[in-house]
Amino acid sequence: MVRLRARGEEIRRFILAQVDAHPADIGRVASTHFGITRQAINLHLKKLVDQQALEPEGSTKNRTYRLQTQKSWQKSYVLASGLEEDPVWRNDIAAQLGDLPDNVMDIWHYGFTEMLNNSIDHSEGKQVIIELQRTASDAQILIADDGEGIFRRIQRLLKLEDERHAILELAKGKLTTDPANHTGEGIYFSSRMFDQFAILSGGVYFSHEFNKPEDWIMERETPKSGTTVFMRMTHNSARTVRQVFDKYTAGEDFGFKKTIVPVNLARYGNEMLVSRSQGKRLLARVDRFQIVIFDFENVDRIGQAFADEVFRVFKNKHPEMQLHFINAVPDVQDMIIRALDVNEAG
Repeated sequence: MVRLRARGEEIRRFILAQVDAHPADIGRVASTHFGITRQAINLHLKKLVDQQALEPEGSTKNRTYRLQTQKSWQKSYVLASGLEEDPVWRNDIAAQLGDLPDNVMDIWHYGFTEMLNNSIDHSEGKQVIIELQRTASDAQILIADDGEGIFRRIQRLLKLEDERHAILELAKGKLTTDPANHTGEGIYFSSRMFDQFAILSGGVYFSHEFNKPEDWIMERETPKSGTTVFMRMTHNSARTVRQVFDKYTAGEDFGFKKTIVPVNLARYGNEMLVSRSQGKRLLARVDRFQIVIFDFENVDRIGQAFADEVFRVFKNKHPEMQLHFINAVPDVQDMIIRALDVNEAG
């Protein structure tokens, strides 16, 4: 009986995890995955509906399912009233999230307090609105302030070309406009802890999804002021805060010494990465790390000058650093190897 109960719980967890991606054919997907009949899967679907974990829509023949919101909560806070992130977490957010595994609550605690603190310390806005939704499978939190906007602020204070350049700098890590009070690590690590992490601000949208190699940008047709941060996390994740930190730290002091730089963010629109100036844009501030991994996902070609600037000129100036590359197509690899060969020949 215990084994049958455990099997049933496994099937229902699978359904909850996959239903967003397969709302119309979740029965077929689950049946194929577990090698059991559609009739058996339908019993599990009915149980999830009875438990108010799933919400069905449509007739039996064309029925679709979606996760049912079990909790929906929203509250507005005045930023100029001495607001602090830890009391908000303890008194409001933790109770709304409910009884989740310790490792998942640790991630929520870290990410939520870091992102709310950014609104408090940097937005220069008047209020922040926090929204939380919880289903049987996951929870998501949205933090929206009415301030200047994070990308515009970074662009202005660091004198960058535009907001998209600010996203590239955020993706590298160790970026802060207030070095006396902040390390610049909060957004970087938070974006890598959650299943989905996104920032909407000004005219651009930045997103990072766990186990996907690239950060990416979408431009919005109508720029809006303020900053909105979105975080989503499944309840049954085995991920821990320590695992994420360990991936990017090294040595006995556990310093933030390694970064993965999404090279694709160094280009604007569909431009090719061919010039030394683009290489210098990519390399800005990476000398703060000991190990730099350049991720060439979604980059089809690079120019000789770009490759030379990154893998020969910069390397010669910083021989103590380790430079690596991943996800490079053959044309890109050839250009990188050519630059490395020139370096070794010299």
